[in-house]
Amino acid sequence: MEGTAPFWPEVERAYAWVHAAARILGNRGDESAARVRRRFDGLLGAMLRHRQRAGVLAPAIEHFAKVARSYRPGLFHCYAVPGLPRTNNDLEQLFGSQRYHERRATGRKAASPAAVLRGEVRLIAATVTRQRPPTARDLGRASRKRWGELRQRLEQRRHARTLRTRFRRDPQAYLAQLEQTACQPTLPA
Repeated sequence: MEGTAPFWPEVERAYAWVHAAARILGNRGDESAARVRRRFDGLLGAMLRHRQRAGVLAPAIEHFAKVARSYRPGLFHCYAVPGLPRTNNDLEQLFGSQRYHERRATGRKAASPAAVLRGEVRLIAATVTRQRPPTARDLGRASRKRWGELRQRLEQRRHARTLRTRFRRDPQAYLAQLEQTACQPTLPA
C-alpha cells in the first residue's frame, strides 16, 4: 500500500470522472437527449482540460474521450426514443437465447447455416412470438406481395449457396456445365 500511495489521488480523480460519466449516461432523472448530451460533453471537456491532474492516467483520460467521441453519434439516441434500452445487453440476451434454442433444437455446437440463409425471418418470428403469439388477425394483415418478395430473396440466397457448394465439390464439372450452358444457342421465342 505504501508503495502505491502516491498514485491514489490520481486514481481517485479518474475514478470520480468515469463514475460521473456513468451517472450522466444513467439518466435517472429522465432528462432529454439534448440535456444529457450537453452534460456529457461538458464533463468530457472538463476531463480533457484537467487531464494532467490525473497524472500517469492522463493518457487513459485522453483515450476515454477519444472512444466517447467515436460513439457520440449513436450514444444519446436512446434518450430520445421512449422504451429503447440504454444498453445492448437486452439485445445480446435475446440473440443469445435464440442461439441457445437453435443449438438445442438442432444438436449443433456451432451456428446453423439456416441462421445465415433464413436468419432475418427466423429470428424476427421467434422474437415476436416469444413476446406475444400472433393472432389470426395479425396473420391476415400480412402483405402477400411483401411475403412473396421475401420468399424470392430467401430462395435466391439459398440457390447461390447451393451453387457455391457444387463449385467447391467439383470445380471442373461445375465450370464445364456452366460453359456448356453459356455456349448453347438460344432459340427464338
